[in-house]
Amino acid sequence: MPAKRIAVLSPVAWRTPPRQYGAWETVASNIAEGLVSRGWDVTLFATRDSVTRAHLNAVIDRGYEEDPAVDPKVAEYLHISEAFEHAGEFDLIHSHYDFMALSYTRLVKTPVLTTIHGFSSPRIMPVYEKYRDGYFVSISNSDRAPGLNYLATVYNGIDLDLYPLRKSHGDELIFLGRIHPDKGVHLAIEVARQSGLPLVIAGIIQDRTYFREQVEPYLDRTIRYIGPVDVAGKNELFARARALLHLNTIPERFGLVLVEANAAGVPVIAMDLGSCREVIEDARTGFLVDGVRQAVGVLNRLSEIDGEVCRQRVRQCFSIETMVAAYERVYLKIFELEANRRT
Repeated sequence: MPAKRIAVLSPVAWRTPPRQYGAWETVASNIAEGLVSRGWDVTLFATRDSVTRAHLNAVIDRGYEEDPAVDPKVAEYLHISEAFEHAGEFDLIHSHYDFMALSYTRLVKTPVLTTIHGFSSPRIMPVYEKYRDGYFVSISNSDRAPGLNYLATVYNGIDLDLYPLRKSHGDELIFLGRIHPDKGVHLAIEVARQSGLPLVIAGIIQDRTYFREQVEPYLDRTIRYIGPVDVAGKNELFARARALLHLNTIPERFGLVLVEANAAGVPVIAMDLGSCREVIEDARTGFLVDGVRQAVGVLNRLSEIDGEVCRQRVRQCFSIETMVAAYERVYLKIFELEANRRT
């Protein structure tokens, strides 16, 4: 059905796709590339150093998290306004820019679909409430706010080719994600200490006080922090992994790393909060737990998890192809609703 023109508005914290961390940019990239593969006319609004087969429109050279000379607010509003100033060139704007882009939506005639990647704070909710009648997609059934006009839940999708199925099992526990209390790095450390298994921690340090007080004192030869990693670095960790620990302390919004690990055949031990129950099939692609004690207890059950089954579930539920097909259905619904409004 292509022939429609789609604008994908990606964040500009990082390059699209990101070199290392950047879940929202990863998803925006996967959607843009997936739509191009299916024949859509796509323009990606992202940083100038972004890599895409879509048309690239950029007014910001590099992500503000990668270039300290860039003021984040200036970059964001130059970037968002650029997309909406070109709104008339598109049949749909697909925004991955949280609440900020919503404030432009009533100023243009082009319909805008917002994928909500998470609610960072209750303080942003007045914006969502003002624009509650817009078009929204959630990334998990658990991460929804009441009263918003959700058209669907569309799970994030990954490029399986980037994460080959590992050939053998490793002995290490791994943690991949932001170093922040929400992600439960301290709980992963406690699992490693109680089990005696080595732990490798990878990710950006988002809360330096937390790292200094609850992570750094426990680093030694068996518990190591290696910094942020790119796709190649993730695959090196997956090749050595016994399991991925994801002991989040707040409800997870989606958890892209859970899918990446499962794609490589790595079992996931995740806290049963938020979307983890939707992403991980308990006792089949990993284990859902309620704390450190249970996490330690399921370590001796990891042999029950079949890596091929993990990867097949990702292919079925969390691939780019599955995600893009779901978004195509949402786009068609929006085009139909817009056509009905005009008649």
